[in-house]
Amino acid sequence: MKRLICFIYLLFLTFGIFAQEKEIKAVIETNVGNMTVKLYNDTPLHRDHFIRLAKAGHYDGTLFYRVIKNFVIQGGSSDSRKAIKGAAIGYGKPITIDAEIKPEHYHKKGALAAPRQPDRVNFFKESDISQFYIVQGRKYDPKELEILEKQVNVPIRKAIQRKYYTPEKKAILDTLRKQKKVKEFREIADKIKHDIAFEWNANTEKLYLPDDKKEAYIQQGGIHHLDKEYTVFGEVIEGFDVIDKIASLPTDGNDRPLNDVKIKVSIINE
Repeated sequence: MKRLICFIYLLFLTFGIFAQEKEIKAVIETNVGNMTVKLYNDTPLHRDHFIRLAKAGHYDGTLFYRVIKNFVIQGGSSDSRKAIKGAAIGYGKPITIDAEIKPEHYHKKGALAAPRQPDRVNFFKESDISQFYIVQGRKYDPKELEILEKQVNVPIRKAIQRKYYTPEKKAILDTLRKQKKVKEFREIADKIKHDIAFEWNANTEKLYLPDDKKEAYIQQGGIHHLDKEYTVFGEVIEGFDVIDKIASLPTDGNDRPLNDVKIKVSIINE
């Protein structure tokens, strides 16, 4: 009997873990074609609000109203629904939620993300989940990514080095070197190196591109400069050609397609 109880307990535990790991999918239907997206479980605020709004029909009938080739296609704003030709849209009532920006979710092609107000009025980078955008981006050259890393990281590293390897510390080390006081020299030099390494490793502003991220930007494309600025809460898993079709449409001066691209969002495997 005890064995049976233990087995049932383990069965429920396993099922619970599986259920927690299950990723919800949604279909974004348009008159140009359909895209299937999966929603990330580690951005639960965005996932749950997106699901709630989709079920309520919030996105249905709205437009992909901001379309910029090699950048993003953006839609979902309530004021785009039945908007007349030439109208400036994208100013529907916002639904603001806390940011869930995570380094492992970045702006590769197909990334599903939430727009937001700029930093000057939105210090905490809160998202407007009443809308969403999908990345088309562009492909990067490996050398370009290497240069981008250096452009960001070299000034940060130099600033940290100046903080700890000051002219005063340099003068002390020069004196100890001349006096051949190896032990004292090594203690101070090691402390400086440790402090520089510690602050460098803890710095959140440096640009780190792991191999998988580089590969995605090189092979698929994306928009690296949006990383760490906006919450990516899902990704397209089917319908990449639809992203390209929408992004290639002729647009007016407000980046709105001349022929409306209407949206309907359905949750398919909750």
